[in-house]
Amino acid sequence: MRLVTFSHTLGPRLGLRLGEVLIDLAEAAPGLPRAMKSLLALGDAGLEAVRQAAATPPASAQLRFSSVRLLPPVPDPGKILCVGLNYVDHAIEIDPKRLPEHPVFFGRLASTLIGHDAPLLRPRVSRQLDYEGEMAAVIGLGGRHIPPEAALAHVAGYALFNEGSVRDYQFRSSQWFLGKNFDGTGAFGPELCTTDELPPGAKGLRLTTSVNGEIVQETCTSDMLFDVARLVATLSEAMTLAPGDVLVTGTPSGVGFARTPPYFLKPGDVCEIELEGYGVLRNPVADEG
Repeated sequence: MRLVTFSHTLGPRLGLRLGEVLIDLAEAAPGLPRAMKSLLALGDAGLEAVRQAAATPPASAQLRFSSVRLLPPVPDPGKILCVGLNYVDHAIEIDPKRLPEHPVFFGRLASTLIGHDAPLLRPRVSRQLDYEGEMAAVIGLGGRHIPPEAALAHVAGYALFNEGSVRDYQFRSSQWFLGKNFDGTGAFGPELCTTDELPPGAKGLRLTTSVNGEIVQETCTSDMLFDVARLVATLSEAMTLAPGDVLVTGTPSGVGFARTPPYFLKPGDVCEIELEGYGVLRNPVADEG
């Protein structure tokens, strides 16, 4: 299934995408939660209720998918947990002398998030806005101390993430937090693709980033140093994962600041992240107002 959160005059709503048709679940299944986190917390029963509602939706629930404005699939995740240096080629372009022995985690704030087709914002204080195309895993079943062999059962689905990074602020210190948390720099979407539509752990899929139609990053998700199951298990050693938490799994080589000469995003650019079997996350670039 392809689940989305979209803008409505009465507030954010959940939808199910069926090709070019969007089923407004507030109309088709008024008994279901209106927020993605709450729906995911229902587990398989919630997803089955969505399937049943979509089987015979009323006419009032059927919208043209192209007519709605998409929000991040989970607009208000309790945790956004990002992974650095998770592809060998990217780790080498950052530090060719050392590969990480353990996953490198850092946090993002929900206030940075934007949806599909929303502008990725270059901040007033910097001209070093960089792209990072990544696959995101969204937690469905929460838990603590999850063993690796059970970890994929805790993932509800996958989406794409463009982890816009403000490089001069990122590298001011050994902590990356500030450069990763500017408003309007975390593109997330366009939809939550449930796990049944992709290979286990979303392995073996081509992942690319394009700027103005030119591919600047290309990899296979099997090339991650630490796969989704390992990441979920490791995080759960430290914290309780909850429905709707977002795990951003890392970017491959080809980022702008590592190029010669460096390349940074500018207003008018269009950045697209594509995952095989999933689709495309697209965002234009604009200056902060």
